[in-house]
Amino acid sequence: MAESNCTQVTEFSLTGFTEDPVTQVILFLIFLLTYLVTVLGNLGMIVLIRASPQLHSPMYYFLGNLAFVDLCSSTVITPKMLVDFISEKKGIAYAGCVAQVFIFDLFGLTECFLLATMAYDRYVAICHPLVYRLVMSPECCFQLVIGSYLVGLANGMGQTIGMSSLSFCGSTVIDLFFCDISPLIALSTADTTLSHIILRTSASLFGVSSILVVLVSYTAIISTILSISSTEGKRKAFSTCSSHLTTVSIFYGTSLFMYLKPSSDSSREGDKWAVMLYTMVTPLLNPFIYSLRNKQVKEAL
Repeated sequence: MAESNCTQVTEFSLTGFTEDPVTQVILFLIFLLTYLVTVLGNLGMIVLIRASPQLHSPMYYFLGNLAFVDLCSSTVITPKMLVDFISEKKGIAYAGCVAQVFIFDLFGLTECFLLATMAYDRYVAICHPLVYRLVMSPECCFQLVIGSYLVGLANGMGQTIGMSSLSFCGSTVIDLFFCDISPLIALSTADTTLSHIILRTSASLFGVSSILVVLVSYTAIISTILSISSTEGKRKAFSTCSSHLTTVSIFYGTSLFMYLKPSSDSSREGDKWAVMLYTMVTPLLNPFIYSLRNKQVKEAL
């Protein structure tokens, strides 16, 4: 009966990071600079890869798509957050919240699979160099990238369907700086079984599988590198995957910390900063990691 008397939610409130005006101005300037550098860095990486013939290889094809995904995932969150810093009312319409959940989950899982694909690419290049061009053909690379986007699309649609089954008769305050499916499930007064099933299935089936691909690939890569007799050969082999390994460590490390740690009211403030790492800091760092640690990119620049 309570659910039947529940009025349709038209807006959610976001708590953001702080209520202190001075701190809000400081954070606004920091995150504005972060977003501008993120946009310029990832756009620059995309243009550089397309314009430089020496970067027309599978590894950089995947990297160009990773830069595009980072650009989109950052754009769906940061501009709204910047507006909230200078607004008295930190609200987001229900439709805008649904859009954030869909797009963020789409590109979030797409990035997971792109990172897994890049790990597989490094595995073939180091462990089976003689068949690399045959295995990582342009058709195969295209299919791997399209597959990553399709898996992300399926995840975004699934989480959106799960959100559509939720009703909010109590609080509509989201203790975060953007709409994420986890705090929305916690706010719902309806039966959240479907949403939990979709969330856990997506995390188990898609997230864990992409992590396993990365782990298995790098286990084989490290084993192959250790079997190389010369120090120079080991250095060259490791340099081809060091940038990707750095990106994987940052992205998966912060994501696993956020979604696999036990929930606690006392850690909510820390959760926000952990979420910020993989939603804003990772897209910022990726172009610099690949440009500063990669000889071919520096030569192209």
